[in-house]
Amino acid sequence: MDFDLSEEQNMLQDTVRRFFETEAPTTRLLEIYDGDELLDRELWNRSAELGLAGLLVEEQYGGVGLELLDLAVVADAMGYTAAPGPLLGHALTTLALTLGGSEEQKTQWLPKLASGELIGSVAFAEQGDAWQPDQWTLTVSENRVSGTKKNVLFPSDADLFLVGIEGGRMALVERSAEGVSTQEWDGVDRTRRIGGLSLDRAPCELLTGDSSIAERVRDAALILLAADAYGGAHKSVELTVDYTSQRVQFGRTLSHFQGVKHQIADAAAEVEPARALVWYAAYAFDHRPEEAPRLAAIAKAHLTERYVDASRTMVMLHGGIGYTWEFHCQFWLKRAMFDRSYFGSPSVHRERAAVLAGW
Repeated sequence: MDFDLSEEQNMLQDTVRRFFETEAPTTRLLEIYDGDELLDRELWNRSAELGLAGLLVEEQYGGVGLELLDLAVVADAMGYTAAPGPLLGHALTTLALTLGGSEEQKTQWLPKLASGELIGSVAFAEQGDAWQPDQWTLTVSENRVSGTKKNVLFPSDADLFLVGIEGGRMALVERSAEGVSTQEWDGVDRTRRIGGLSLDRAPCELLTGDSSIAERVRDAALILLAADAYGGAHKSVELTVDYTSQRVQFGRTLSHFQGVKHQIADAAAEVEPARALVWYAAYAFDHRPEEAPRLAAIAKAHLTERYVDASRTMVMLHGGIGYTWEFHCQFWLKRAMFDRSYFGSPSVHRERAAVLAGW
């Protein structure tokens, strides 16, 4: 049995990695961190032309019609390159519509989302770090919704919000609708902007699916964050190896010192075996859905912590230059912090995994 990615998936990963290395190198990332620009619209349009915006959208609605494992491979490549953009929230919006939208909703929204003409975003989190579907409190009355959401991806640039409401249901809200206002926050990872969403009897469209659809979307988010974390952790180890192999101290490169070797070896040994955890969780999402919730929780909890550890080791072994704003270590360290906290901390998902396992 072959446990590796298919030839097509390897090609997809290589293509996406080369694309972002060319179109969003570290010099461009520094411009994003230094500037006030919220979304690189040109980069988003080019990535949509590559097919990334409609990767999970069925072909009849203008998408590519691939599975979550394929999107996880893309997330891995984006984590490796610290790629900026709204793909995470956008992809989850298209997934929610695919799983729980009516035919009318799919026809209305999916073609424009698949082409990248419209940008989708998710508005799930509420006060008190309440991310989970059973924690949502917003209510809908006469197809209007009121309340606030936090940690919304690209709130000022998104055209369509997927909003979590009471009972684990989801609704679509247009940013241009009356009663909708957004706030931009200066988050730690400026490649993935976050902010707040305020709704005052804003018109909304309920998705037809029940709370099980919201749970599926949540699980997909955890898997994609885990894949992003694997790519970023892998890159952190590579950057550390490259730097310590070139930096000379006391007449020898840093990589000659045993204490440095041990730290790099420990980081690599923690990161590399976790690749299979991400791949299997993504595979299970489409082929073994009964296992997917627990595997998604484990993958998110484990990979995001490994990413934080690997990126901290990277910064430490780069020495003083690793702490500077102008150097590139910060992109992966801050992305690790984002992946760890977004959609809930590792402790939250370890507890969920234990409950799901019947412990």
